[in-house]
Amino acid sequence: MSALTHEKVINAFKKLGTLLSNPTDVLENAIYAAENSNAWFTADNIKKSVLSFSEMLNDADVDAWFKTIEFSSSPKKVGLILAGNIPMVGFHDVLCVLATGNIALIKLSSADDKLLKAVLSALIKIEPAFEDKIQYVERLKDFDAVIATGSNNSSRYFDYYFSKVPNIIRKNRNSVAVLTGEESEEDIQNLGADIFDYFGLGCRNVSKIYFPANYDIAKFYEGIESYQPIINHFKYNNNYDYNKSIYLVNAAKHFDNGFLLLKEDESLTSPLAVLFYEEYQNFKDVETILKDKEQSIQCVITKANLNMNTFNFGESQHPKLWDYADDVNTIEFLNELN
Repeated sequence: MSALTHEKVINAFKKLGTLLSNPTDVLENAIYAAENSNAWFTADNIKKSVLSFSEMLNDADVDAWFKTIEFSSSPKKVGLILAGNIPMVGFHDVLCVLATGNIALIKLSSADDKLLKAVLSALIKIEPAFEDKIQYVERLKDFDAVIATGSNNSSRYFDYYFSKVPNIIRKNRNSVAVLTGEESEEDIQNLGADIFDYFGLGCRNVSKIYFPANYDIAKFYEGIESYQPIINHFKYNNNYDYNKSIYLVNAAKHFDNGFLLLKEDESLTSPLAVLFYEEYQNFKDVETILKDKEQSIQCVITKANLNMNTFNFGESQHPKLWDYADDVNTIEFLNELN
């Protein structure tokens, strides 16, 4: 087997992007298996994730991204502890390790242990030299660096256990939206994707929204009406019913359109099927709040001209190769291992 080179990696990633653009042919069996083992992983959501990675791996973006990458002449073993909250959520970390010529020691989440294997098998068929760069492990050992994604609780364990090697430890994060009141119905409909894609389980999903003072909530609900069928998913419906009953029993003020509850709350982390909100008087107030909470925020979705990195409505779940989780440049981290 010939050695893996920078050029081979670039060409293989481009070919994988093309392959993923028709996921029903590539992943049919894996999609069926994943859907049967995890009720949150519907076929529609899996295909949505696969197509998002296909868009990410377009030729122009791959070429631009690789200009920032140093291909290791002495590959390091990088342990990857992957999350499983949405389909293939850890794939970008794997891409980063492979792009830098390092070896990926992959600890899959039990919630997502089929899709990534199927996609990486497809990558190995495209370029067999990747076979020596991909290892699946039950427990990390003999690693040179670690990238671990988990909860705030698990991060404390990760910080302790991996403190002696270079590491990226990710905690809980949430995404927020800021409305100005000037949004079109199409803008709000696109925002619905940021809220409801993957049932709202991702860190890039909006869990908190900032409305201008005296905003007409009916306008927001009208804009997201097309997402009403989400209530037909039994696990989402169970969460909606549970949270609604809690608010009713406690006489907590809230809004309800039959599939999404709105509750005023300062927290960024809302329960499933609930969107927390706050009202603001001016953008400076919002900027101050978001700056204070930036360590807990993954994405800010808005059309407002805020003094920070933002995404347009509908774009949160369509990141580019250089949109790194927690705003920590994974490639820079891996380049520094050389």
